[in-house]
Amino acid sequence: MGNMEHSGGPYRKTLNEMSDLMKDMLNLTNDFQLDFSNTEIAFADRSDKELKKTAWLFGMMNNQWLVGIGSKIGLAAIKLHLPFVQGAIKNTIFEQFCGGTTLLESQKTIDRLKNSNIKSILDYGAEAKEEETELNHTMNENLRSIEFAGPLDFVPLVSTKISGLGRFELLESVQAGVAFTEETKSEYRSILRRLDAICTAAATKGMSVFIDAEETWVQDTIDHLAEMMMKRYNTERVVVYTTCQMYRHDRLQYLHELYERSQKEGYVLGVKLVRGAYMEKERDRAEEMGYSSPIQPSKEATDEAYNSALKFCLDHYDKIASCNASHNADSARFLATQMVERKIPRDHPNLLFCQLYGMSDNLTYNLAASGFNAAKYVVYGSVREVVPYLIRRAQENSSITGDMSREYRLVADELKRRGIKI
Repeated sequence: MGNMEHSGGPYRKTLNEMSDLMKDMLNLTNDFQLDFSNTEIAFADRSDKELKKTAWLFGMMNNQWLVGIGSKIGLAAIKLHLPFVQGAIKNTIFEQFCGGTTLLESQKTIDRLKNSNIKSILDYGAEAKEEETELNHTMNENLRSIEFAGPLDFVPLVSTKISGLGRFELLESVQAGVAFTEETKSEYRSILRRLDAICTAAATKGMSVFIDAEETWVQDTIDHLAEMMMKRYNTERVVVYTTCQMYRHDRLQYLHELYERSQKEGYVLGVKLVRGAYMEKERDRAEEMGYSSPIQPSKEATDEAYNSALKFCLDHYDKIASCNASHNADSARFLATQMVERKIPRDHPNLLFCQLYGMSDNLTYNLAASGFNAAKYVVYGSVREVVPYLIRRAQENSSITGDMSREYRLVADELKRRGIKI
């Protein structure tokens, strides 16, 4: 054994190589610093005045009773077209979570994010349209956003909802297998036409489109449309992304099957991963209608499925373009660390991190500062149109226990670091 240790033969060479490799991996991990508690970076582009206003707003939203009352009053006031209420909303919660009322007004937000190396994903905030004129308006607004963003290097994507392009009840009836009438067949063709127009425009302008996930009772219809568009447009690059809500217990298997289909049918898979936004609604409906809940049994199961999906996409990053669209710090760190350990370029175009504008700046800004592809969902639209979206953001930042919300705590920490009292 002693002779082998000093022989300088193949055994020793292999040990040296393994030792060097371990040192490289340790150095790589040690050199990689990603501190999501760094509020100096997270709020570097916010003045003291802006930060104090943000703290005041999150402090208000931290009160669940206030949010509940405010949501009801806000909806009623908007329906009654009370102008002073719209002004109040625009100067507070709208300013925090939306890019602007129009594309041109959103330019300032886009530029501000670009200065911190953060990309913008444009999302027209109108929801749940029913009339053909409204549905066509949503399509045209998506087309305008693509035209607007085409020349802008830091706006690579737009996001759209199928329920903004077609009646929700129609999507539901298609999934339920209800036979088409001449009228509903024409309506469904109109959805296809609108979606195809958006995807064609994105393909022509060198951009991409996120198709958002929605409730399970319309999601099969949406999946079918998204797969149809990916097969049509993703032959050379990813133009269309579908969305997988990983709080559903069937989505990890669906992701694997989707990848297999994309390989057989010869297109590049685009997938945005989210945890999900309709948990209570899904569970309530399942209980009310007497079927098994589609939601994972626990948060831990959702987290495990989510990170497994991240790893799967990373394992096939040359054939899958993915977006880690989560506000979960552990998932962001998991993907970033995996990329660094595998020596995958941090700015690889097939790997994107994304959070909502106005939230989780500690993730987005620190990821961007570390060289990763980071983006914000920049919602825009008139105050009246985006009120439902704003109410959801307020509800997410309220607290039943009275404890500080995560966002409020981060802002408070930065004010404290700056020596400013709340």
